[in-house]
Amino acid sequence: MSNVILSRHRGMPAQDGAGVKLTRIVNQPSLRYQDPFLMLDEFRSDNPNDYIAGFPPHPHRGFVTLTYMLAGRMEHKDSNGNTGVVEAGGAQWMKAARGIIHAEMPKQEDGLMWGFQLWINLPAARKMEAADWADYPQAKLGVVNYDNAEVRVIAGQLDGQEGPIQQPEQRFLMLDVRLDQDAELTVPSQQQQTRLAYVYAGTVTVNDKQVERGELVRLNQTDDLQLKSVNSSVGMIILAGEPIGEPIAQYGPFVMNSQAEIEQALRDYQSGKLTA
Repeated sequence: MSNVILSRHRGMPAQDGAGVKLTRIVNQPSLRYQDPFLMLDEFRSDNPNDYIAGFPPHPHRGFVTLTYMLAGRMEHKDSNGNTGVVEAGGAQWMKAARGIIHAEMPKQEDGLMWGFQLWINLPAARKMEAADWADYPQAKLGVVNYDNAEVRVIAGQLDGQEGPIQQPEQRFLMLDVRLDQDAELTVPSQQQQTRLAYVYAGTVTVNDKQVERGELVRLNQTDDLQLKSVNSSVGMIILAGEPIGEPIAQYGPFVMNSQAEIEQALRDYQSGKLTA
């Protein structure tokens, strides 16, 4: 039997925006880009000083962002005139593509703020498309119920349920798997080359290997996941997708294929042409 877990990683403390404290899980020294996934952050705090300053207006070019909230409320505003509030259980998708300037600010002054932001790369042929944005409240997510378990389908599909976010050319999958205490669940492989799982609550065995809260595991492409909660309920994010296989040049909020394209993005931003 093959080893489903290829490697294990823990995130590192980081700050972004105007000082929001978070944990950087993907795109940190022990785990760089996981093509097509550029970055995965978890923000989790009930101390307003850790999040209240939010993410004031800032630019992006060349990729997609996906914000998924477990608790709290975050408002989005962008240079295309879009605005919306993502609440607990909801997701927001933004294709920065050729350029967008947006702000993400907490819509609460106290309480728990808990969620994830995922950056997904775009192939060169799509990096300079028009920007786009969509807001999906929890009611719009696909939900699959099992005995003592529930899976929320944010992107892709599972057991006939589709998530609202679709990037079919990348076969992108994002699931929020929730297991009650002593529950078992099999999540079949969809054969994407890149497959990751991050445990955000509890302890779970993955094909008999124990994985704890705060651990991300890289998974092989082929094996179905045999999940079992250990002593408490479990929450975990499963990501899968097809690598793009192109060069990655990144400078902060710009992700292109070459340094020359990064320099052009900086010129466009400085001259007010990023979103033109």
